[in-house]
Amino acid sequence: MILTRRRLITGSAAGLAFAGYSRLACAAANETYAGVQSSPYVNQVPGYGALKTDPFGLFDLPEGFSYTIVSRAGDPMSDGFVTPYKMDGMGCFGLGRDKVALVRNHELGVGDGDYGPLGIRHVLAGKLRPAAAFDRYLDDRALPGGTTTLVYDLKRRRLESSHLSLTGTLTNCAGGETPWGSWLTCEEIDPKARFDTKALHGWVFEVPSGLRGVAEPVPIRGLGRFKHEAAAIDPHTGVVYLTEDESNGRGLFYRYLPEDRRNLHKGGKLQALGFREQPRGGDTRNWERADWSLGQTRDVVWIDIDGVENTDGTMGERIQAAGGAWFARGEGVHFGRGELYFACTTGGAQKFGQIMRYRPSPREGQAGERDQPGQLSLFVESSDKDVMQMCDNLTVAPNGHLMVCEDKTGGINFLKGVTPEGRIYTVGRQAQPGNTNVGANSEIAGVCFSPDGSTMFLNVYSPGMTLAITGPWGSVRT
Repeated sequence: MILTRRRLITGSAAGLAFAGYSRLACAAANETYAGVQSSPYVNQVPGYGALKTDPFGLFDLPEGFSYTIVSRAGDPMSDGFVTPYKMDGMGCFGLGRDKVALVRNHELGVGDGDYGPLGIRHVLAGKLRPAAAFDRYLDDRALPGGTTTLVYDLKRRRLESSHLSLTGTLTNCAGGETPWGSWLTCEEIDPKARFDTKALHGWVFEVPSGLRGVAEPVPIRGLGRFKHEAAAIDPHTGVVYLTEDESNGRGLFYRYLPEDRRNLHKGGKLQALGFREQPRGGDTRNWERADWSLGQTRDVVWIDIDGVENTDGTMGERIQAAGGAWFARGEGVHFGRGELYFACTTGGAQKFGQIMRYRPSPREGQAGERDQPGQLSLFVESSDKDVMQMCDNLTVAPNGHLMVCEDKTGGINFLKGVTPEGRIYTVGRQAQPGNTNVGANSEIAGVCFSPDGSTMFLNVYSPGMTLAITGPWGSVRT
């Protein structure tokens, strides 16, 4: 069903909450943005073609693509809680019979109590069992951050159910899927920060995608306590890779060598990336001088870390003194075909963003690794804000291309595609008007694909909306 504007408005007036009810909008015919024609940047390609204006003013897509609204902030969920605001990172997991589970982060902080699953003034607090929340305010209210899980029917293009799946955490930004079907959700909290709450924050939690209730809120302490952003696991080795979003551009890139690759709680070794030829540390940012050239590759070393629970907040300083390399706000990370990619939101001479590519050693995390080290290369560095600016969440699409979300702090946010050769194209545009700056709007986040490759899911961060996007994915032109 394709809704007219009249039906869309009528449906909204009938009720802002519409759990289980989706709205479909096809891209309109008038061309508003030609992508490659708008910029002289030589590394662009046509992709899926020009964007068409969405008549409902939500998300612009190329000809032949359409979206369904899966859920919105404020919707009642199937378990009686309220869909939280600030939708960020997300993973998609197959359930069989055309069904998928979406485990979705909500980046809610200490001041967002009224926007969490318990509703305004925590009116639904009595529905939550006491042990379900990881942490609470000093007045015993559960903290609002965490995850929700959605069950979606790909064939019928509709939401079947939604429920709270983790709560009592803070600032759940991004995360990563595990090969065994769970979601790692990461708290983006400065380890030196202290709040009027009962516990420390800055952890990673695991949420099983098939769970039909609230997960036990147990932090994976071996993954460390720092300003976590995202995680990715190499399915062949079980190594976990982690980004850190330090606003000062002095974030690190980590890996975790688990004792049991199916149970990260059993412990392991946390390490940080450095460069073999720079034992005193390296700077990948290209801010003050061009230390990296596009495509340049460096051999890496991995530095052991002590005191990973970081109670005094000095772990990052210790690692950098031991040779850890700096990254400009590490964001989304995803493992592709034998290699992984991660975004550095403010990297590059213009601070428009970088994407790094890491190719693990054939002996990754094992004896002999130093003789065949892993290699890190500068895969993309944007020098034109109209081509790509402030890359954030990303995923590897079924065709091997990257899908990259933008997180501008004063502009229109786009979904970009990147070919295996590092060439960039436009896939979509957030079309909702901004609520803070003229000519600006909310970031997009949480990009992921269904296992069959038919549907791409995406979050509009604020106040919060999840989209399911379908179309001719195989028609990209490079």
